[in-house]
Amino acid sequence: MAEQSARELALLSLSACEKQGAWSDGFLKHALRDAGLEPRDAALCTQLCYGVLQHKLLLDWHIARVSSVPPDKLENKVLQSLRIGIYQMHFLTRVPHSAAVNESVKLARKYARNPRAAGLVNAVLRKISAEAETPVPSDPAIRYSHPKWLADTFTRLLGPEEAARLMQANHTPPPMTVQVNTCKTDAERLTEQLRSCAVTVTAHPWLRDCLLLSDTGNLERLPAFQNGAFYVQDAAARLAVLAAELAPGMRVLDACAAPGGKSFAAAIAMQNQGGILSCDIHPHKLTLIEAGARRLGLSAIRAELRSAKEFCPELEGAFDRVIADVPCSGLGIIRKKPDIRYKQPEPLENLPAVQSAILQNVARYVKPGGVLLYATCTLLPRENADVVQAFLAENRAFSAEGFTLPAPVGAQPSGMLTLWPHIHGTDGFFFAKLRRKTGRGS
Repeated sequence: MAEQSARELALLSLSACEKQGAWSDGFLKHALRDAGLEPRDAALCTQLCYGVLQHKLLLDWHIARVSSVPPDKLENKVLQSLRIGIYQMHFLTRVPHSAAVNESVKLARKYARNPRAAGLVNAVLRKISAEAETPVPSDPAIRYSHPKWLADTFTRLLGPEEAARLMQANHTPPPMTVQVNTCKTDAERLTEQLRSCAVTVTAHPWLRDCLLLSDTGNLERLPAFQNGAFYVQDAAARLAVLAAELAPGMRVLDACAAPGGKSFAAAIAMQNQGGILSCDIHPHKLTLIEAGARRLGLSAIRAELRSAKEFCPELEGAFDRVIADVPCSGLGIIRKKPDIRYKQPEPLENLPAVQSAILQNVARYVKPGGVLLYATCTLLPRENADVVQAFLAENRAFSAEGFTLPAPVGAQPSGMLTLWPHIHGTDGFFFAKLRRKTGRGS
């Protein structure tokens, strides 16, 4: 393969993701590995890819303002060249405008089918570069690059002002959030160990044994990571496990376990005493769970290939706690995966049926008196409370049970909670605590 620059690889990755519908994180990881870029160039390529994806609708708005050809009529690689150029001018202060323009023109000259494309790229970028002030669109959906259907959905749920705050929060990179493995260390000792490696560490403002990190470099090279002193997990997922009220000696099923964070949190809450069966339908994901459990020293976890939709008679009524973090639209983790926002709504319509089928199946594995925890990383009621309410209407042996979490979340008497990025500073997340009754018919 001919040597590629950071900008060139970003262009090709963005173009492939848009044309093929590939997810940016997986595609970019493979592209960077194959290209063999130096670390600094790989970092620039990554920043360009994620930055363009994060701001795509805003970048296209700028193109439409000054281009003689609208964005949807441009060749894909020409459009990506413009997006990369505008992103650098507006968001990368260390890149001179002249370099952003010249490099994008080079990309258009090399990859465009139309020989006039380089001239168009040059003209558009120079017009934008010459502007004394950067115009800002009044529409928050454009300003924060949320497709109309998604912005309209959030507005119906929250009203225009709060929806704008949510979209702004979705546009803000989240902190690196990690949980302390209290089976091996404590927050104070881990903080000292990380700071000795020049990592910036801040205690989470309201969740115990949770740290916010920056300046980590390659996280996996840190001795504390290699020794299993912590694992990466957002506060929202940890809160869901707290709501399940786990105790040493319990038997727990994590029905859709990959990549394993809730299994790890459960094992730590149980002081690594008891048994956790962590299931997934993908063998390579089971390997990740097993590797994580070994690194953390959590022998209570056993990974197993199993579909959460298929009934297994030997598991019936066998678990004190069943965690069902079901497949969902993922619209609560836009901060981490910017391309999730560009999903088309139609393929998402069948998700509640899938979620309901999983919930109905794994409910059979809960002991009388046990707890079923339903969770998603989305914010859409049709995948959250609507699924739970429909389940409860059909399954009288279960009822929602209130729980209390650390302030500012506090008491949740309904037994259901939605966490919002703009309110709680966490991933967007939903979970419900459902208790199986102990009487006849349970």
